[in-house]
Amino acid sequence: MALRKPKTRHLVIGLTAGGALLVGTPLVASAVSAPDAPPPVAAKGAKMLDVNSGESLYDKAGDTARPLASTTKIMVASVVLDDKTDLDTKVEVKQQYRDYVTEHHASTADLQTGDKVTVRQLLYAALLPSGADAAYALADNLGEGDTSAERVDSFIDKMNAKTNQLGLPKTHFETFDGTGDDTSTPEELTRLARHAMENPVFRKVVSTKKYKGEAPAANGRTRYYTWTNTNQLLGAYPGAIGIKTGTTSKAGECLVFAATRGDKTLVGTVLNSKDRYDDAAKMLDHGFGTDHAKDLKLRKLPSDSQQD
Repeated sequence: MALRKPKTRHLVIGLTAGGALLVGTPLVASAVSAPDAPPPVAAKGAKMLDVNSGESLYDKAGDTARPLASTTKIMVASVVLDDKTDLDTKVEVKQQYRDYVTEHHASTADLQTGDKVTVRQLLYAALLPSGADAAYALADNLGEGDTSAERVDSFIDKMNAKTNQLGLPKTHFETFDGTGDDTSTPEELTRLARHAMENPVFRKVVSTKKYKGEAPAANGRTRYYTWTNTNQLLGAYPGAIGIKTGTTSKAGECLVFAATRGDKTLVGTVLNSKDRYDDAAKMLDHGFGTDHAKDLKLRKLPSDSQQD
């Protein structure tokens, strides 16, 4: 009985310029379709995550702790909202909140002594114009103790307890506004922001470009407040939805940012940058596969607004 010869399988083979043979395999295909390299950024530290999956999409010294400046107020808001505080509770503005701003040369919401504002309004005041007076009011009224100092210390303890709860071992707070030795890493600050964005009130506040509200004034009349968001990425980068700026001489320019495109949301952080908005736009372009950074035109802030 004659034996049949085995059938020959024909392979598609290509020849490289150097003479090496390339076979149509998955290894070759993946090499050809490799993603673009991450863009360089000016920030000393940077991180970006996919909100839904938690996948890391960008990292530059992401595990190195640095000063936070006013991005500290993200944790202030998280403590308030995670504790399910009644947002309609009214808080009377004390002169010491205004004195603190003057003493520390901090950004302000220009809260007026004797006005009665709600906790919800204080969140807008702390996160949009980055009011240290508003953050002080939240800490003083939502902490525990018989004196203002005790209540503030208690509130900061809550902030640090939250870092333990969220698994952020390199994050530490000494103040409610970032004027002290408050530190975190780009990785951990981004994870904190991802947690904060799960709350619909937080999402609404940080995506607001300008807030207008009113409050009972000490003289019995009505006070009208207008607060502009210092985050100039809003309205400049397509899909930007927050989150918080921060600037001190020690921390440099800082920005925690988020943007949505379709069903994909990205959240990231840049710490100690010389061009935080360009950094954020380039990182977002990298994550979304877009090219908006080169045409970025920042939203102009009113001349009397805070420059955090």
